[in-house]
Amino acid sequence: MVTSAPLRLLFIGGTGTISAAAAERAVALGHRLTVLNRGVSSERPAPPGTKLLQADIRNPAEVAEVLNGREFDVVADFISFTPEHVAAAVELFRGRTGQYVFTSSASAYQKPPAHLPILESTPLRNPFWKYSQDKIACEDFLVRAYRDEGFPVTIVRPSHTYDRTRIALLGGWTDIHRMREGLPVIVHGDGTSLWTLTHADDFAVAFVGLLGRPQAVGESYTITSDEALPWTRYTGSSPQRQGCRNPNWCTSPRTPLQRTPRSLALGFSGTGPTPWSSTTPRSKRWCPGIGQKFRSRRAHGRSSGGMMNIQASSTWTRTS
Repeated sequence: MVTSAPLRLLFIGGTGTISAAAAERAVALGHRLTVLNRGVSSERPAPPGTKLLQADIRNPAEVAEVLNGREFDVVADFISFTPEHVAAAVELFRGRTGQYVFTSSASAYQKPPAHLPILESTPLRNPFWKYSQDKIACEDFLVRAYRDEGFPVTIVRPSHTYDRTRIALLGGWTDIHRMREGLPVIVHGDGTSLWTLTHADDFAVAFVGLLGRPQAVGESYTITSDEALPWTRYTGSSPQRQGCRNPNWCTSPRTPLQRTPRSLALGFSGTGPTPWSSTTPRSKRWCPGIGQKFRSRRAHGRSSGGMMNIQASSTWTRTS
């Protein structure tokens, strides 16, 4: 139940992992929610009471037509990824909203980090991933718009977020499928590195809590859980929940990955991948015939959706 006057909210997107959870939270609190998207996804339906507008946000004329001069207390943009996207949003919503919330990414923070934990004050720099670089450029554009003209931006940086439809394992539902089949499942690194996962419902509490707050304008926020666990904890709890008795974990092959041309360009040393024939007996694990196995499963209709998103011909190593 809303404790103050209900807000007029516009969510651009609204069907993704975090935006759908935020929509549920906003409606549950009594806010008046409008969702604008192309209407092509039914995976996470909008909550009852939501006003739906169908348009492609990349087509400003189409969006202007469906908005028909409406104004909103808050516009939350979940699907802008480049400076061109946010520039169009500024033009579209200038003078028509009291707060524009841009969904950035915690991947924009300094890589590798000079200090831990990562805070909002951590510099933004990621030389490894264009997605993150574009998010940083979006933030730079919006901060300039705030400083130059008072455009009311709030920046939110979520991290690795999951919900009932998107599990938090590296391979998603494919990993669950492989567990049940007794096939190898990759674990990040050696399994001991720390990671933070955030449930979408928890993200939504903090996200919706920022909406309509004047003190949040001009600020940036990281929204993640405060729980940091090793990957062995995350992966170790999943098999029991999925009815898998003896999961077959394999760690990522760090040395071969460091010796790829891309890694060499980043300054890693090495002359080439370690040959398969030179690996020690304790780290050998081959999965023969997996390609044929999954082709057979597909032919007999025993798989669906993301479960078949598998590198079927790959060979993995596993530390015994």
